[in-house]
Amino acid sequence: MRPEPILDVAEDAADLAARAAAFIAAAAAASKRPFALCLSGGSTPRDVYARLAAPPLAEALDWGKVHLFWGDERFVPADDPKSNFRMAREALIDHVPIPAGNVHPVDVCAPDPETAARRYERDLFGFHGAQGRDDPDRPLFGVTLLGLGTDGHTASLFPGSPALDVKDRLAAAVVGAMPEPRVTLTFRALAASAETAFLVSGASKQEMLRRLLEGDDRLPAARIAPQGTLRIFADRAAFPL
Repeated sequence: MRPEPILDVAEDAADLAARAAAFIAAAAAASKRPFALCLSGGSTPRDVYARLAAPPLAEALDWGKVHLFWGDERFVPADDPKSNFRMAREALIDHVPIPAGNVHPVDVCAPDPETAARRYERDLFGFHGAQGRDDPDRPLFGVTLLGLGTDGHTASLFPGSPALDVKDRLAAAVVGAMPEPRVTLTFRALAASAETAFLVSGASKQEMLRRLLEGDDRLPAARIAPQGTLRIFADRAAFPL
């Protein structure tokens, strides 16, 4: 069952980024374990990452305990402009003292997306140590960030994709939904989070946000049912009146 979302409505995209970054920093500071942050792609998350990489948040965070993962990745080289890893590296990773071993990108050098997905699942289990067990008292991620597409997709879980029905895996290959293949975390993996936060900005997202708030499970995004708290950070342009 999906928890009732906690709404945080910002004045504009800049205010949204500031609020979301402060939320992430507070969650990381409160964590008594290594803090796993699952990143999203897109322009709104990029602004959040830039806030985390700048004073005062950058200096306040203990980057030695932060681990970065990705909710999805395009199967393109790591330096490709479409790469979610590249975006996070340029906005955040290159500017903070996070150990290289704490950064866990999808292996886009794998022979194919399916192999990359299986390797990423192995990396997730290796970090968490659960070996296939879903433990509500010890979620995989401290915070998971998600976007909301104008078609209702989140991560790379697109309407009609076979990945929507994968229940026994943490990561899956997505081929054919978009021009480039992708690797996405599954609903199972995305649910394993203490805090899940959608970042929604702009008037083009208003209709999808309305349907998300109504729990329209025809939208992949509305099928996210986290173990912990569900938050929605939206700006006024995106918020349905």
